[in-house]
Amino acid sequence: MTSALSKRNELPEKYTWNLLSVYPDDDAWEEAIATMLARLDRAVEYRGKLNSPANLADFLALSEEIYQLLGRIYVYGGLPSNTDTNDQKALANMDRIRGLFGRALAGLAFAQPELIAIGFETLRTWMAGDERLALYAHQFDRLERQQEHVRSGEVEEILGMVTDVFATMNATHEVLANGELVFDPAAGRDGATYPVTQSTIRAVLGHPDRALRRSSYEHYADTHLAYKNTMANALSAGVKADVFMARARGYADSLEAALKSNFIPAAVFHNLLDTFQKNLPTWHRYWALRRQALGVEQLFEYDLKAPLSRGTREIPYEQGVDMIAAGMAPLGTEYVSILRRGCLEERWVDVLPNEGKRMGAFSSGSKGTHPFIMMSYTPDLQGVSTLAHELGHSMHSYYTNREQPIMSYTEYGLFAAEVASNFNQALVRAHLLETEPDPEFQIALIEEAMSNFHRYFFIMPTLARFELEIHRRVEQGQALPAGDLIKLMADLFGEGYGSELVVDEERVGITWAEFHTHLYSNFYVYQYATGISAAHALADRVLHGPAGAADDYLAFLKAGGSRYPLEVLQLAGVDMASPEPVEKTFAVLASYVDRLADLLARRGADHS
Repeated sequence: MTSALSKRNELPEKYTWNLLSVYPDDDAWEEAIATMLARLDRAVEYRGKLNSPANLADFLALSEEIYQLLGRIYVYGGLPSNTDTNDQKALANMDRIRGLFGRALAGLAFAQPELIAIGFETLRTWMAGDERLALYAHQFDRLERQQEHVRSGEVEEILGMVTDVFATMNATHEVLANGELVFDPAAGRDGATYPVTQSTIRAVLGHPDRALRRSSYEHYADTHLAYKNTMANALSAGVKADVFMARARGYADSLEAALKSNFIPAAVFHNLLDTFQKNLPTWHRYWALRRQALGVEQLFEYDLKAPLSRGTREIPYEQGVDMIAAGMAPLGTEYVSILRRGCLEERWVDVLPNEGKRMGAFSSGSKGTHPFIMMSYTPDLQGVSTLAHELGHSMHSYYTNREQPIMSYTEYGLFAAEVASNFNQALVRAHLLETEPDPEFQIALIEEAMSNFHRYFFIMPTLARFELEIHRRVEQGQALPAGDLIKLMADLFGEGYGSELVVDEERVGITWAEFHTHLYSNFYVYQYATGISAAHALADRVLHGPAGAADDYLAFLKAGGSRYPLEVLQLAGVDMASPEPVEKTFAVLASYVDRLADLLARRGADHS
């Protein structure tokens, strides 16, 4: 771990993403914006004129151009706001892009009501006679299923206009968290200090020095607590926006709006939370094992990522790519060669931490661009795992964008997206467990697995329970003051931690403020847990299942959003309408705990 971060302009170019592959310079970006606005003006002229197959086909083609341009405009102009949250030009560009999206949504809002008025039988007749319209069969089917929640053209235009306004709540929280919070440095046992930033906090919390971990955790939480009222106000406004949109579209509540609009049965959400609560004893057992292995009388949240393995193997970025490529070999040479080219030649990945870089990692892109990855790579198994995860997203986008003819079919949604990302981690992990016999490396691998499960199969379901309750409160006319949010969050985590971990109510309770992206997306987080469940079912199928399982999985990647979420996963070989994949994934989690317990016991016996 270094004691200082590089400035953005000090990073080696090869470890930064190549946004110039989208547009060569700002002038070209501005020209694209002008072109998009001109296309939008033309599209608006079709209002009231979608009453013939030719006009409708022309309008839809024009809409495709608009949204594809918007995607490229966002990638070039919007992504830099994540790598330097103090870059005022980048922040201004991102605000401008949100306005462009809102303008497009408002301008094109007349289309859905007019399509509904035409009638779906008529649309099916038109599609049979016009191959240009036949492309949109699934899009029309989606609209037919959602038609009761589509409002008049005038109302749809207003709802499109307010998206930019409503996005301000999330943007305010994000700017505050990533650009303006200043964390005190963490101090270790030796008196040395280390920077605490959004891009370094995960690495510091995984340091073997407990004093350093405690210091970093407390400084990180306390700084968020200092702004708890501002953040609570932003989150409250975000939830109110969700409730407003649900009511405006005639849904029973915000949960129904989130699920039904994405064609997810309510049972999927409730099965997940019920299965999670039923399996909490598996987590309690892991906390007990971790406390014993660390040799501490009490376990605190800053101990959850403390290394149990002795000695660490440094894994440079390029070697990490090699490990991932080897793990993904069951999907074939094409998949692996595309992945390697993206990481090592085409600069899909913004690799290193730098001053002002936002927390976390993500994959983003659009049809016609590379699928870009932002992360802060650490030269360890956690860094490899994060890279594998984001490459799952990026390869999903690569295949979808290549195979699907229209933009609406490249939007596959988070429910499917988190399958691809966790699938990559599962395959790479399985490969390393099989090929790396060193017991200490095996312990480190299980730690990495448990860290990933902790985020996706513990934190995310807990946040989903939190999200459900705060939406219910707003729907009942209640307020969301910071103190109530902190208490609710601490109570939910307390249930998950059981008696094995000491819950610092204020610091554990402020966790919601540290998820400033996730909690503004109306029941977003549960899909991380369903995603990891489907991923492990499919990884097992590819590694140990029928011939052709890898081809089934690649068909899922290529299908994108051209089918409904549960259908596209059935194509790959898993049924998420059943709680079985979640139950099976808890069995995988339990097997990791068993394996870790055995490895630690053998290590103890060897040293006795």
